[in-house]
Amino acid sequence: MVLVVGVAGSGKSTVGRLLAERLGWVYKDADEFHSDADRAKMAAGHPLTDRDRGPWLTAVGRWMGQMRADGRGAVVTCSALKRDYRDVLRAGHRDIQLVYLRGTRELLHSRLAARAGHFFPADLLDSQLEDLQEPGPDEHAWVVEIDRSPESIVATVLSRMSF
Repeated sequence: MVLVVGVAGSGKSTVGRLLAERLGWVYKDADEFHSDADRAKMAAGHPLTDRDRGPWLTAVGRWMGQMRADGRGAVVTCSALKRDYRDVLRAGHRDIQLVYLRGTRELLHSRLAARAGHFFPADLLDSQLEDLQEPGPDEHAWVVEIDRSPESIVATVLSRMSF
């Protein structure tokens, strides 16, 4: 299982879909687990709190656990801004590979500003960057810069995977 994390605009969904497609694995975007209330809150320009994120992270982690129990390869994308969030999602399973997509504020903002039809407004980027705790060395994340094509990013991730 691969968990692709990063702030909004980092390309998680695009990279995650491509990676899952190349591997022949199931793909799931954690955004699918947000409640209508959380989506409305973010669309109105209000960042989620840790309290808001608790049930969401639990639901995503439960889905990941089900994939593991079923023996299915899966790629899941999730902002997972804080270490605690990633710990909930990995639930002690250190064999879940963590991929962190990292980019500059300027690049991230430009991507968000160009995006249409998404519930997450570009104005909330700074709140995510403030909350962001980049993965520590003990999380064994593959850090991949996002200043290149999604195909190149996926190729980098695939080259680091061992089967």
